[in-house]
Amino acid sequence: MATRMLSTSSSGSSFSSVLEETNGCADMVLLEEITLGSIVQNLKTRYDSGGIYTYIGSVVVSVNPYRTLLIYDQDYISLYQSKSMLELPPHIYAIVDEAYRSMRDKNVDQCIIITGESGAGKTEASKLSMQYVAAVSGKGAEVGRVKEQLLLSNPILEAFGNAKTIRNDNSSRFGKYMDIEFDFKGDPVGGIVSNYLLEKSRVVGQNTGERSFHIFYQLLGGATTDVLEMLHLQKEVYSYHYLSQGGCSYILTMDDSKQFHATIEAMVVIGFSPEDISCILEMLSAILNLGNAKFKGHTLPNGSNACKLDNLKYVTYACDMLGCSRELMEESLTKRSVETKRDYVLKPLSATEGAHARDALCKAIYGRMFSWIVGKINSSIKANSLVRKKKCMGVLDIYGFEVFAENGFEQFIINYCNEKLQQVFIELTLKSEQDEYEREGIQWTHIDYFNNAVICELIEHPKQGILAYLDDECLRPGETNDDTFLDCLNKNCVGHAHYQSRAMKEFYSDSLMRRNQFRLLHYAAEAVQMATPLRDRLQQVFSLGRQWLN
Repeated sequence: MATRMLSTSSSGSSFSSVLEETNGCADMVLLEEITLGSIVQNLKTRYDSGGIYTYIGSVVVSVNPYRTLLIYDQDYISLYQSKSMLELPPHIYAIVDEAYRSMRDKNVDQCIIITGESGAGKTEASKLSMQYVAAVSGKGAEVGRVKEQLLLSNPILEAFGNAKTIRNDNSSRFGKYMDIEFDFKGDPVGGIVSNYLLEKSRVVGQNTGERSFHIFYQLLGGATTDVLEMLHLQKEVYSYHYLSQGGCSYILTMDDSKQFHATIEAMVVIGFSPEDISCILEMLSAILNLGNAKFKGHTLPNGSNACKLDNLKYVTYACDMLGCSRELMEESLTKRSVETKRDYVLKPLSATEGAHARDALCKAIYGRMFSWIVGKINSSIKANSLVRKKKCMGVLDIYGFEVFAENGFEQFIINYCNEKLQQVFIELTLKSEQDEYEREGIQWTHIDYFNNAVICELIEHPKQGILAYLDDECLRPGETNDDTFLDCLNKNCVGHAHYQSRAMKEFYSDSLMRRNQFRLLHYAAEAVQMATPLRDRLQQVFSLGRQWLN
């Protein structure tokens, strides 16, 4: 399989060839001096002259203009169709066309990897790639139906998997790999979507200025009064704890009501039945109502902490949507099952632990619902088994590297995945080119570059990596807490060039890092991680009642 890279970056053209471009260097492998400064200056020169795309060999770098450009219509599609990458100015269509023709004419499966920081335009690049393939491939009723379903999967996945962040009004909060399958003529016959790392923590909380997943706001803003009444919901966003923490209820560039109807229409075309859609809306209602459940703590005669649900109205609404008894829900949220040698016994939870159990349940419901939706889409767009010798083109779009004031487990894994993608980028550009020069005996000047394998090793080493220590800490017997996990990391990771904590002498007085935090020096930036969210990610499941895990 051949791999193409599209690297996006955050921050209008004559049709000259790459070699004839006068506004900066259109392919940066031709730069006379390859330094960080010369690369950034070249990108700026091209951007200032209206060129948002620049090549690095088989990689195209795009700088997000944060405005609509008239370079994606049918005229541009026709212009770049069946052209060499060097014939016209750099464009995303050129690299997608190269991949499509290599797949169609040379029978070489292709993969387009889209990477970049949050807000750099990865989601739009993914949609443009699919739209181009749909436009240049064959025609016909069946082919048209497949194209329509492939394209309509996007608004559904965006509704349930995208959200507003500080940097981006429509940020993908999950990783998506779309594998499009073609017949021997190069006509699309189906596809399959694989989803990764849904940011389930966004369901129960958001940073200031951010929102939860779009679908919640679409539902409250677009559903009729009768539907909302049937779902035990109100139109006011701030009526729900899970939607009010970010302090942002609407997006100026997005009409939630209009988007809700577009999402429902897309689901109908894809093949969701009225019963399917009704069940999904009921799950969303259950999550919002459970989020309003409050816990009141008290002390038992034996001195242990316990809690009870304080406002049962919302719990009753949620149970009505989930089709379970309120008694079972109360028991599952206020007690946890502990395994003994012979049986399971129920132990009471404190009010804080009860809230954690509620949040864990809601995240689990949303995560399973999202996976079910992806599975439903796949059952609709999958290729006919009668089609032989299928060819594939994959498009990978995963959310980018970010650093927040509070970085939890999901962001830790997201940044780790971006470290791995950076390794792929290094392999496809610098390392592969230099290795080829060496094999062919070409005279060249060695270019030093940072190989981030050392950071990946710090995280993923099977015995001495952060993830391995996290597993050990959560599974070992005896008393474990946030301090013991951080102590474990400090004992084993202090001395690593990309790990820092207050336990280290040189960072003992570092005011930018609290004592329950550690800092990882990623390739893109420094990220301060809290020990608490990392352990909570694996511990929360144990506070759920055993009934919910069966």
